[in-house]
Amino acid sequence: MSIIRTENLCRNYQQGSSVVHALKDVNLEIKEGDFAVLAGSSGSGKTTLLNMLGALDKPSSGKVWLDGVEIGALSNHRKSVLRRDQIGFVFQFYNLIPVLSAYENTEFVMLLQGIPALERRTRSLTLLEKVGLEGLEKRKPHELSGGQQQRVAIARALASDPAVILADEPTANLDSATEEGLLDIMETLNREMGTTFLFSSHDPDVIKRAKRLIKLHDGQVVSDERISPKPNDQSPKENQG
Repeated sequence: MSIIRTENLCRNYQQGSSVVHALKDVNLEIKEGDFAVLAGSSGSGKTTLLNMLGALDKPSSGKVWLDGVEIGALSNHRKSVLRRDQIGFVFQFYNLIPVLSAYENTEFVMLLQGIPALERRTRSLTLLEKVGLEGLEKRKPHELSGGQQQRVAIARALASDPAVILADEPTANLDSATEEGLLDIMETLNREMGTTFLFSSHDPDVIKRAKRLIKLHDGQVVSDERISPKPNDQSPKENQG
């Protein structure tokens, strides 16, 4: 099943007297359960594409469908609802609300959705436990390390039960050990919960974890391949089969 589909997607920016073609005729399909990475150097169009897919920016031409709904046909209000309910965002700089605790940041989107208090509490505590933050629920962002803040961001992104998680360079500000732990968590969520992830990254450590690698160059998709898992990539439980 397709979660995201694009058709001849283009994004142009005016830069002085010239036009920059940030995206050029991108045709892409993200499937349910994908653990995909958009790879490319700085300026290749990775973040621009994520912004298009997340209804954060408008294409110059072409179309984007999310879960069967064409984003361009929606009003601004409907786009806001779509982002709230269908897309989980994980940003490079965490984007947590500084005055709220880890628990409150996680449940915030559910408050906006009108979900009852008991369900909010149960889901928030479960998600914080899944990302390894049990016992830290009351801490504010400034009381958490960078890796812990990014774990809160992942829990928050999952809270609305979205169709897809869009993660823009999510490990860029983390040390290698913290990065590995965070990627382990996201792989586990993908495997055990079926969560669909689409990353943008130029980090080799992120790219090597991809189950699908989509390479961008000068705003165009130049390759798109599915990566077969190696035998030693399977979990112990899977090996016991």
